[in-house]
Amino acid sequence: AIRRAMEGYPSIDKVLAEKDRGTHPIMGFRVQKLWSPPYLQVALDLDSKEAMAKILNDLPDKERVLIEAGTPLVKKFGVGVVEDIRALRPSAFIIADLKTLDVGRVEIKMAADATADAVAISGLGTIESIKKAIHETQKQGIYAILDMMNVSDFEDKLSQLPDDLKPDIVLLHRNVDLETYKAEKGEDVSEMTEWGNIKKIKEILGGGLIAVAGGITPDNVEEAIDKGADVIIAGRYIIGSRDVRRSAQDFLAHFPPDPDNMRLAMDEDEQVN
Repeated sequence: AIRRAMEGYPSIDKVLAEKDRGTHPIMGFRVQKLWSPPYLQVALDLDSKEAMAKILNDLPDKERVLIEAGTPLVKKFGVGVVEDIRALRPSAFIIADLKTLDVGRVEIKMAADATADAVAISGLGTIESIKKAIHETQKQGIYAILDMMNVSDFEDKLSQLPDDLKPDIVLLHRNVDLETYKAEKGEDVSEMTEWGNIKKIKEILGGGLIAVAGGITPDNVEEAIDKGADVIIAGRYIIGSRDVRRSAQDFLAHFPPDPDNMRLAMDEDEQVN
């Protein structure tokens, strides 16, 4: 090992690329990163832990499946419900949908302590509140999701955030009236989708991901992905189904294989003289 290290293998870049792919030495589970979109996010908008456990048991255990602790779950059982999900799905990427408006630092630290991988922050908050919340996610090493539900001009809101405090993910909700509204104002709508101008938002975001929610089924999921969506959020279609696994598989049939299934082991590229 010393000889290999002295010879420059593995490189620093390779170590940094691989460091999050194994079991975390302190947390005791593999910390998943969203390196290879698209992903399917299943929103557990429930008020019962029993129903939650049944759905988690039925969901395919795939890297492309993200688990959302929905707002109803968090409100009823507290942010500790994330730990209950973690116990059932140790390696899952778990989102705490807190819709944080203020005192974001406190709420985000609570979510991180409960092993959440990401926290949803409301885009309705003030710029200062959003900046503080995103800064705390950076300190905690988790993803910041900026939820643009009911934000009238989310492109402008996003532009007001400094580059070093942009969210990792912007969540857009279906708005069938948005294209008509912008067209009436004389704006270019050639790149518009039901969820907004994804291409333009990605340019403002500068490298982050776009999540979309509302009106997405297996019939139109490919359209959403083709238009630039990185995370597809599904709720009732899956959690309200009599066959949760089949409903989730209906979505996943339109997704690529899990990324790490296609990845070489860390030392596969080591040269042998």
